[in-house]
Amino acid sequence: MRAFVGGIVTETNTLSPIPTGADDWEVVRDLDAAAPGSALRAFAEEAAARGDELVFGLNAFAMPAGVTTWAAYRGLRDELLAGVRAALPLEAVFLPLHGAMVAYGSDGGWIDDVEGDLIAEVRAIVGPDAVIGVHIDLHCHLTQAMLDGSDALVIYKEYPHTDMADRARDLYRLVADTVAGRIRPTMALFDCRMMGIYPTDPQPMRGFVDAMLAAERGPVAAGGDGVLSLSLGHGFPWGDVPDSGARFLAVTDGDPALAAATAEAWGRRFHALRREVAVKPLPLDAALDRALAVLDGGRAPVVIADQADNAGGGAPSDATFALRRILERGIEGAAVAMMWDPIARHQAKAAGAGARLTLRLGGKMGPASGDPLDLEVTVMDLIDGLIQRWPQTDGAVDSPAGDVAHLRVHGFVGAPAGPDVDVIVTTRRGQVLGLEPFTAFGITPQTHRVLVVKSIQHFHAAFAPIAAEVVYMAAPGAVAPIMQQIPLVRADLDKYPWVEEPLTPGGGGVV
Repeated sequence: MRAFVGGIVTETNTLSPIPTGADDWEVVRDLDAAAPGSALRAFAEEAAARGDELVFGLNAFAMPAGVTTWAAYRGLRDELLAGVRAALPLEAVFLPLHGAMVAYGSDGGWIDDVEGDLIAEVRAIVGPDAVIGVHIDLHCHLTQAMLDGSDALVIYKEYPHTDMADRARDLYRLVADTVAGRIRPTMALFDCRMMGIYPTDPQPMRGFVDAMLAAERGPVAAGGDGVLSLSLGHGFPWGDVPDSGARFLAVTDGDPALAAATAEAWGRRFHALRREVAVKPLPLDAALDRALAVLDGGRAPVVIADQADNAGGGAPSDATFALRRILERGIEGAAVAMMWDPIARHQAKAAGAGARLTLRLGGKMGPASGDPLDLEVTVMDLIDGLIQRWPQTDGAVDSPAGDVAHLRVHGFVGAPAGPDVDVIVTTRRGQVLGLEPFTAFGITPQTHRVLVVKSIQHFHAAFAPIAAEVVYMAAPGAVAPIMQQIPLVRADLDKYPWVEEPLTPGGGGVV
């Protein structure tokens, strides 16, 4: 099989104050630059194992932020499509995308469904006979246009996303079997009429995901029931587009009626869990109160997720609300990672390790970032090019964390000193994925009682094993984790939690 792999991946927070421009993209153009353990490596390993010829095209990634500029999207799209044309003839195309990318069009309006647009462009080039497989994030706006242009679509099942490579292998097998004529995928969607954040480690989501995996029994010809793949698109609540929200996808072998019935059955099964599966974060002070209660009970450390300032959802990661309250309340043994402030990091490096100075930290990107804090700090250590390790089912993926500084904050300028708080500051906007932003500086569960991570859920795989308790916090910020607090305008809100019963027993959610 001769196949092409290439994609454009970002998650667009249409409410973010940070535009996504041409300079924000990291582009990989050959396999050697693909991270070990990544989906791209999984595609390549599958191809090598089967003796297939895999042509590697443009693969671009940008940290989640605001709407992508037309110039940036046009440049990346044109290069990707040129690579597809140059690789012809092709039997298959693999498109690792995100599913929640929004870009400006040439007319200045938004392209709400960039992935649908890209898939259609690729289809126009390769023709109706080539098999197109799409690999996307579960925080997607799952649209009919994506299905109409592709032959098979597979979504990550796990949140945190520890199964990206596993799902890439699933997709490869579906595409290869389609090319070989062993299967004929048919797909259907069901709108679950829900919006929320659904971690897959706790019950009942753990059981739901495990049941999905068990129900993928394969083609009838191979002894299965015709269900090839099941996927739940959780949706991305901070992308204010009409197709946002949770949708269920079923892929069957040559049976559209089975696909529709299966998508509906599983979509209604998920909908029935709507009051149980979503994260229920605590307001800032209530989260800190909970952490102190756990500590008073003799258990440590407590990991607090500062969900609203998660760069992985498009937030700046320079919000000061949590740090301010920790200092004001005099909480001992606390550490915070990672605050995006290249200016503060530059000042820390200029001063050098061991220097004590006054420094203005954070609060630079607008109201959702809070006010900057004027602090008395000591520069404890500096690391250029810190790498954090993001746990995956088959190892870990290296994730650059930028040039970082460990600041020990003694208190506000002009105010009496309180208990020190350690803050990790970075030049690269990104969420905490692994332990390294703390452990690289000697911050461990033995040295600190409270670890605050700027992340919604991807921290969980690394931190849950060392935490006495994980507390989800809804401080102010650009990625409000309480759905009703997101200032949505274009999204369809005829969904839970805005509507208690959006699916009537006989009502239709089929897309």
